[in-house]
Amino acid sequence: MHQISERFSQVQERITKACHSAGRDVREVTLIAVTKTWPPEIVGAALEVGLMDFGENKVQELVAKAPLFPTANWYMIGHLQRNKARQVVAHAREFHALDSLRLARALNRHAEQAERVLPCFVQVNVSGEDSKFGLHPPLVDELIAQMNDLEYLRLTGLMTLASPDVRKVRDEFRLLRSIQSRYVHLGCQHLSMGMSGDYEIAIEEGATHVRIGSALFGPRR
Repeated sequence: MHQISERFSQVQERITKACHSAGRDVREVTLIAVTKTWPPEIVGAALEVGLMDFGENKVQELVAKAPLFPTANWYMIGHLQRNKARQVVAHAREFHALDSLRLARALNRHAEQAERVLPCFVQVNVSGEDSKFGLHPPLVDELIAQMNDLEYLRLTGLMTLASPDVRKVRDEFRLLRSIQSRYVHLGCQHLSMGMSGDYEIAIEEGATHVRIGSALFGPRR
């Protein structure tokens, strides 16, 4: 727990510095602790030191951990198959990887059955890498227009995974922000971008949610 507390303090300090550098209020940034592959004991320790927001990449881990820690805020941040949409609606506060109309319809159907509205971030592939999920930028308009008919989903923001090349990430984050600016009037006010290696750049470029794993918990198991 001591290591998590120390790392959390370091990350908080760096987030604060990045916000000051960009002239932003640190309260604008939500730190999502990515607990992928980490056992529930680590989540419990993280809660004890003050972390409240947790992200999972895989549905089975979300389903296993979220009921154990009902006071935490849980986010599904990884690629999702339609047949697992119900579990996300049941356990996630927000979904950060919406990338198709078929998935949106499945989530909307389960959200209606659950009598809740699910906040969603549309995932955009700003790096152009074939290995990454997400819509290519020219396709974002079409999906967002189609979401207007889905009353149990709420467009909250855009999400991306940047290139591993640190020389490219700032331009990629700027691209996502420029795309997001077209939809602010629809309630698309947030940007989920930035991970352990680039979250300070992401904050400087407007990130409202950063997804951090190894900087908090060390190398993944």
